[in-house]
Amino acid sequence: MEARAIDVKILPKKLKKCSGGALIGSLFVLLVLMYGVMKNSIGQSSLSSLVIFNTSDSLKWIQAAVPPAVPNPEASNRVISADILVSGLFLQRNFSEKVKSALQTWNHMKRIIDYTQGLPNAVEAIREAGVVWDSLMNSTEKEQNGDASEISLPKTKENQCPYFLNKMNAKEFGDNSYRLQIPCGLVQGSAITVIGTPNGLLGNFQIDFTGESLKGEPNPPIILHYNVRLHGDKLTEDPVIVQNTWTAAHGWGEEERCPSAVPGNNKKVDELNQCNQIVGKDDSQRYTSAGSSNVSMWSVAWNRSKPRAYFPFKQRYPSVMTLRVGEEGIQMTVDGKHTTSFAYRERLEPWLVSEVQISGDLELISVLASGLPTSEDLDNVADLEALTSVPLPPNKPLNLFIGVFSTANNFKRRMAVRRTWMQYPAVKSGSVAVRFFVGLHKNQMVNEELWKELQTYGDIQLMPFVDYYSLITWKTLAICTFGTQAVSAKYVMKTDDDSFVRVDEVIASLERANVTHGLLYGLINSNARPHRNPDSKWYITQEEWREETYPPWAHGPGYVVSNDIAKAVYKTHGTGHLKMFKLEDVAMGIWIEEMKRGGLQVSYVKEERVYNEGCKDGYVVAHYQSPREMLCLWQKLQEGMEAKCCRDR
Repeated sequence: MEARAIDVKILPKKLKKCSGGALIGSLFVLLVLMYGVMKNSIGQSSLSSLVIFNTSDSLKWIQAAVPPAVPNPEASNRVISADILVSGLFLQRNFSEKVKSALQTWNHMKRIIDYTQGLPNAVEAIREAGVVWDSLMNSTEKEQNGDASEISLPKTKENQCPYFLNKMNAKEFGDNSYRLQIPCGLVQGSAITVIGTPNGLLGNFQIDFTGESLKGEPNPPIILHYNVRLHGDKLTEDPVIVQNTWTAAHGWGEEERCPSAVPGNNKKVDELNQCNQIVGKDDSQRYTSAGSSNVSMWSVAWNRSKPRAYFPFKQRYPSVMTLRVGEEGIQMTVDGKHTTSFAYRERLEPWLVSEVQISGDLELISVLASGLPTSEDLDNVADLEALTSVPLPPNKPLNLFIGVFSTANNFKRRMAVRRTWMQYPAVKSGSVAVRFFVGLHKNQMVNEELWKELQTYGDIQLMPFVDYYSLITWKTLAICTFGTQAVSAKYVMKTDDDSFVRVDEVIASLERANVTHGLLYGLINSNARPHRNPDSKWYITQEEWREETYPPWAHGPGYVVSNDIAKAVYKTHGTGHLKMFKLEDVAMGIWIEEMKRGGLQVSYVKEERVYNEGCKDGYVVAHYQSPREMLCLWQKLQEGMEAKCCRDR
């Protein structure tokens, strides 16, 4: 959450110098009250009554008075109308019909600034969207005008998002630092491999994943700071690995140390320990087996006589280090052995990474980046026509509309969906429509590649905000909006771009349920409790949700609501009364609970075959499927097999 701290600690000292006790007391109370109001407003990610005018941004921050009371308590802190704050995002432009189609939902979301409370970084995400949107529009206009010399990113093959980067020439590495540009960010499965030898006086070195530089800030944010201290630091004399993050707004976060300074402090990230338990433990017995033919007698004797704690790095010994992007965080392996894990922190997500910086006493041998997000070469897509979506006339009646959450640089996942379950006959015939809901990226290259993609395939709905994970509830709102306003769907479904959806079986299940009003269909959770552990990815404070349990909700990889629920979500949003909650699937459950209080009869239809944690044979929805696994699942179905999972993961 963006920090705009105001220092009130100095106020009492200043006031003591003034004469007149009553005046001093009155001024102090007034200032404290003003600070309390501003702090409350800022703390909820809303604009305070005093904001800064910045002429360098396309979204103008202006000074405005506090508005009169409004009936919606969620919008009571709003002081700047959406029309002012997001005006740059909704300017009328001369777009082609394909682009207009991609902005159908966009044009219904002018009021999202009213819904920042409860969504971390919401205002900042809209402000940043205005900046990158202006940049994208300038680039496309120059291209349309034929002024290719002034386009910041020429559309040449070498400038497309690459899949693989490597530097293996030692002469290219500086004495103490090296930087590898990551053109289009990282995605799940991306990996950075560094081969080098800790050297120099101490052998200490660090690897930093940094994001794009922001206007007005001297240094870019650090998404991951991986610091190896072979001779310890102020807290220990033993070697230690320190992991952390840094932003201009908040400074350094909380250190995570391996081995941990606190015994037993070893949380899981992607089911792997934050610190491998063998780090820091005595390894004197590792080479004492007389049966080992790979260990010399000298090594055995040395280890017996000089017991030492295991640490993955050693001065003057080369190491192969791989930092791999996972679902929940970044995993480090050293010489093939898992060493540390680091969970993503708020607003510091892998798609933001624009550069890898390596510095310190490390003699580099090579640096490789693999599994990077890369877009399709449209000139070589043989089945382009088959992958293009069916055009949808306005308000076209549909049996089912499926909205898919995706992020801008997840090119491969979207292509896997297009080549697999979007090829179901119901989708190709137009009775079922599928659209990807994608926010803007902070990287110009990614936005330009996304712009080409949406014009080519016609299945992307662009969102008017930068795509932080904490804002996915806005996408749920967008899916309900499209499913009831752009088209008129009997059922509206939400899923993810790493979910495989058996469209035919979803339709068959809905027909068997035979519920057309007040329906929530999916893997229903009726007794879930908020996560109160701050280390949890789904941590919820008491302020965000005070009750001990949530109302019934359906897991996000695949759930369906009937048209009346989706339409009620859209209409409630329009009146300014839609409660925002950062867990989007739980948010839908909260919204439905409010509808029940208003008299709606709700049917919760539980579908056990929606698998939230992977794939099981007989699935209706399988989650966490890689592009390769998606293609495998589709091939099995095409070969006439039942819904069998792919076990070669």
